[in-house]
Amino acid sequence: MKRSLLTIILIVMTGTAVPQDRVPAHPYIKLETTEGDIVLELDGRRAPITVRNFLALVDDGYFDGTIFHRVIPDFMIQGGGYTPGLKLKEPSDFIVNESGNGLRNSRGTIAMARQQAPHTAMAQFFINVKDNNSLNPARDHWGYAVFGVVIEGMDVVDNIAGVRTGPQGDFETDVPIVPVVIKTASRFEFE
Repeated sequence: MKRSLLTIILIVMTGTAVPQDRVPAHPYIKLETTEGDIVLELDGRRAPITVRNFLALVDDGYFDGTIFHRVIPDFMIQGGGYTPGLKLKEPSDFIVNESGNGLRNSRGTIAMARQQAPHTAMAQFFINVKDNNSLNPARDHWGYAVFGVVIEGMDVVDNIAGVRTGPQGDFETDVPIVPVVIKTASRFEFE
């Protein structure tokens, strides 16, 4: 029986064969923030590893109480890795970089943040506030894996992108002066 590369990666990562169809094709997530609600539609077909990881974190309540800790106007807003006071909150496992899935870092998309090395994403994510073509993969470098899109609340994203920022803790700049908190992240039935 032939196995796809994705199946092999899932077996290596999880130790078991997990059928791709167990990842919902287009789950919806609501981020309730102190600035308003953001509704995301994830793409479980083009980014199954990333979506599976994100849904597990949502279901575990991982994002509840985290902040948007890096806000750069005309670029992106980043969250999911710190609580107020810039206390680091990261799970222990990296996921495979799915940046070659055909999804682009366009305005309103959500992608995984990572370290310099390509397969170092865990929980931190960002929402693009403009088309960020430099974050897409190319022949000579990995990109940042897009795994969904904002379908409601882009005005909230834009408001967050415009908050006043400055240096705090180990961050030299770009931290909101007044924390922007993700109060809850939950699966959402879109009507």
